Amino acid sequence: MFTAITQSQIYVLDQDEARTFYVDVLGLDLHTDTDLGLMRWLTVTAPGEPGRQILLEKPGPPSMDESTAEQVRELVTKGAMGGWLMLTTDDCHATYEKLLAKGVEFTDEPTEKPYGVDCGLRDPFGNRIRFGQLYTPSG
Repeated sequence: MFTAITQSQIYVLDQDEARTFYVDVLGLDLHTDTDLGLMRWLTVTAPGEPGRQILLEKPGPPSMDESTAEQVRELVTKGAMGGWLMLTTDDCHATYEKLLAKGVEFTDEPTEKPYGVDCGLRDPFGNRIRFGQLYTPSG
């Protein structure tokens, strides 16, 4: 049976802008950035976790025709594609302040929850990103 989740995908409208946001602003590691001919394969990982990649995919061929890609791009812009990421941090408040200083626009400030502290933001394309400092279950 399956042993791991190695790659997940979200749509972005500009892969150069996505690379800058995810690597330079959020601090994720660039894993792969290569032209496959049919598409640009651009993946990032959490630092120290190279086995789980996020594919930053621009809607278009070969997975869809141009008409469908245009519709998907409109939905991504509206934040209606349902794509989202959940990242973990050791200190939600400190990460929030660091990203706020870099100009990141947040949808939610750090808030205490039963499972930890978390907050939310959107990437430049409308994808929802949450990050949290999760409590470790005891017992």
